[in-house]
Amino acid sequence: MKNRIFFKLLAVFLIVIAATAAILDVMLGSAWEASLRTEIERNLAQKTLLFAHRVETDHAHTPAEIAAQEGLAAGARATIIDASGTVLADSESNPATMENHATRKEFAAALAGRIGENERRSATVGIPFLYVAAPISGGAVRLAYPLSDVEAVQGKVDRRLIWGSTIALFIALLIAAIASVYTSRRLEHIVDVAVRIAQGDLQARVHDTPLDEIGRVAAAIDKTAGQIEHSFAAVQSSQRQLETLLNSMQDAVIAISSDGLVQWANQPMDRLVPQHTRLNAPVVETIRDPDFMAAVKAATTTKKVKTTRATSIVHGRAFDVTAAPLPDGGAVAVLRDLTETERVEKTRRDFIANVSHELRTPLTSIQGYSETLLDLSSENSDPHREFLEIIRKNAARMARLTEDLLTLARVESGETRFDTEPAPPIELLHDAEESFREIARSQGVDLQIVEQNGKDGSVESLPSVRADREAIHQVFSNLIDNAMKYGRSGSRIVLGARPAPRGIKFGVEFYVQDFGAGIASEHLPRLFERFYRVDKARSRESGGTGLGLAIAKHIMLAHGGSIRAESELNHGSTFLFTLPAA
Repeated sequence: MKNRIFFKLLAVFLIVIAATAAILDVMLGSAWEASLRTEIERNLAQKTLLFAHRVETDHAHTPAEIAAQEGLAAGARATIIDASGTVLADSESNPATMENHATRKEFAAALAGRIGENERRSATVGIPFLYVAAPISGGAVRLAYPLSDVEAVQGKVDRRLIWGSTIALFIALLIAAIASVYTSRRLEHIVDVAVRIAQGDLQARVHDTPLDEIGRVAAAIDKTAGQIEHSFAAVQSSQRQLETLLNSMQDAVIAISSDGLVQWANQPMDRLVPQHTRLNAPVVETIRDPDFMAAVKAATTTKKVKTTRATSIVHGRAFDVTAAPLPDGGAVAVLRDLTETERVEKTRRDFIANVSHELRTPLTSIQGYSETLLDLSSENSDPHREFLEIIRKNAARMARLTEDLLTLARVESGETRFDTEPAPPIELLHDAEESFREIARSQGVDLQIVEQNGKDGSVESLPSVRADREAIHQVFSNLIDNAMKYGRSGSRIVLGARPAPRGIKFGVEFYVQDFGAGIASEHLPRLFERFYRVDKARSRESGGTGLGLAIAKHIMLAHGGSIRAESELNHGSTFLFTLPAA
C-alpha cells in the first residue's frame, strides 16, 4: 500500500516536472532565437543604411573597394546593383559571373524605394543568409549576413538549456521523492487508522496537525471516529437497558432473523426450554410448535402483527404468542404463559356454574313457598303479605341472576354448543318481533321491522347467515328487553338488518334501535362488561341482572361475529351485531 502511494505520487511529480522543463526549454529557446534574429535584423538594417550612405557620398573609392570594405566591417557580404539589377560590385564574388538580381525580393523592394528583407539559402555558397537591401541613386545596396553562426549559437544555447533542465529535473525529482515519501506516510497512517476504526477500535485517532488538505481529512476522520464512539456507547447503553428490561419480564421474548435463525432471547425464554436457546441456530431446534412457527412466518412475510395460541411448546402449558415484524425482515415473538390464567378462569367459571346450579333449587323453593303463602294470605292489608312479596321478588331476581350466570359460564367455557345453520335475516327479525309484540303493545311501545334499507334494498334480498336460531333469539331478547326498559320514553323500537359495512367481515348487520334518553359516550366502551350498569338504581328497579349484554357478546363471539353500541344523549340508542354470511 505504501509503495503504491509513493510511486503514484512520484509518477505524478515526475510527469509535472518533465512537462514543465520541456515547455520551458521550447519556450525559452524559441524566445531567445526570435530575440537574436530581431537584433541581427535591426543591426543589419542599420549597417545597410550606412553602406548606402557611403556609396552615395564616397567618390574617392570605387564601388568594388567600398563593397569590400563595408563587407569586412559588417562581417557580411556586400553587394551593389544598378537600377536594372546588374551587379556592379560584390565583396565575395566576381560581378561579371553573377546573374541579374532585379527579381530578388529584397532588391525589388529596395528598387521600389523601401528597405527590403529576405531570408533564404544562397545558391552560390549553399548556406542560409539574411538579406537586407536599401535604395541608392541609380540602384540599391545589400548586406547578406550568414545565419550559420546563429544556428551554431542556438545549438550551444539548446545544449545548455538541456543540461540545466536535466539538473533542475534531478533536484526537483529528489525534492518530489522526499515529498512523496512524507505524503505517502501520512496517507498510510490515515488508512491504518481508518482500518482500525472499521475493525472496531473506535479509540484510534490520526492526530495529524498540519492544516493542509490531508490534515483536514485526518481531522474529519478523528471527529467522525469520536462521534461514532459516542453513538456506539449510547447504543450499547440502550442495548443493556433493553436487555435488562426484557430479562425482567415474566414473558418469554425471542428474536428471529429473516432466515429463521435465533438472534436473541431473554432469560425467561432460556428457562422455558430445557436445552436453552442457542444463538444463530435454527429456531425450529428450540421451539417445535407449528402454530408458533406459522405466526412467525406470517409476521415476517406480511409485515403485520400476528397472534396465535401454542400448546405444544411445553407439555401441559398454553401460551399466547404475539409475533411482530422487525425492520430487517425478521420477527420478534412474545410468549405469554396462559396456563395459570386459564386455570384460574376455569376455576372461576366452574365456581360460578356450580354455585348457580346449587342455588337454583333453594331459590326455587323460596320462590314457591313465598307464592304459596301469598295465595293463603287473603287480606291485602296484612303486613306479612308485604314481607312475603319482597321475599318473592328478590327470590325471583336471584333466580334470574343465577340462571344468567350459569348461561354466561357455559357460553364462555364453550360448554354450550351452538347448532348453526343458514337462516334468512328476515326470519330472525320476525321471530324476535313476534315474541315481544304483545309485551311491547301492553307497555305502549310500537315495535316494528324496517324491511327496506334505502339504497341497500330490502331485508328479504340479504343473504342468509350462519346462526343458531335459539341463541340469536336470546340476543334479540336481551336487546329488545333493554330497549323497552331504558328506551320506553321514545315509544318506538325499530328492528332491522343491512349489509355489513366495509372494514367488517362480510355478512349481515342486525340492529335494535330505540328513541329514548340515550347513553353517555363514556359508558359505551364498558356496556358489554358483566354487571356493568349505566344507572344502577334504575337497573335494580327494572329487575335487570347486568349480564344480558355480556351474554349477547359471548354468543356473537362464538358465532364469529361482533356486537357494538351507538348512542347519544337524548337521541336514543342503537345496538348492532354482525353475523357472517352462510
